[in-house]
Amino acid sequence: MAHVLVVEDNPASLELMVYLLKAFGHAPLTACDGLEGIEAARCVHPDLILCDIQLPGADGVEVCRRLKCDLALRNIPLIAVTAFAMVGDREKLLGEGFDGYVSKPINPQTFIDQITPYLTGEIESGVPATKAA
Repeated sequence: MAHVLVVEDNPASLELMVYLLKAFGHAPLTACDGLEGIEAARCVHPDLILCDIQLPGADGVEVCRRLKCDLALRNIPLIAVTAFAMVGDREKLLGEGFDGYVSKPINPQTFIDQITPYLTGEIESGVPATKAA
């Protein structure tokens, strides 16, 4: 069981991710804005953080910057979960420091498969570990 922090302000997206995480035996924690997400990460030290980009308080890029600057939190995998799905958006977000990228709308059939490699250590910094070595 992994503790997964979901930082998402859209109730429908939040509900779907929480439902899927619970269905697959994970323990989701939630935050509805960027500042709340940063504080939750500092308090809980989750195994994985899923973060929307367009958030109130502090946007996802700011959340990423703050978490990756914190020595205690920088190694927690951080995945951007966003509707930004234009050519180059994935690369831009990975360049900002996110470890992975999942586009919205969330596909319930593939969502858990998309995030599991970050929980098992198979993917680090957006690159499959077997290729990064």
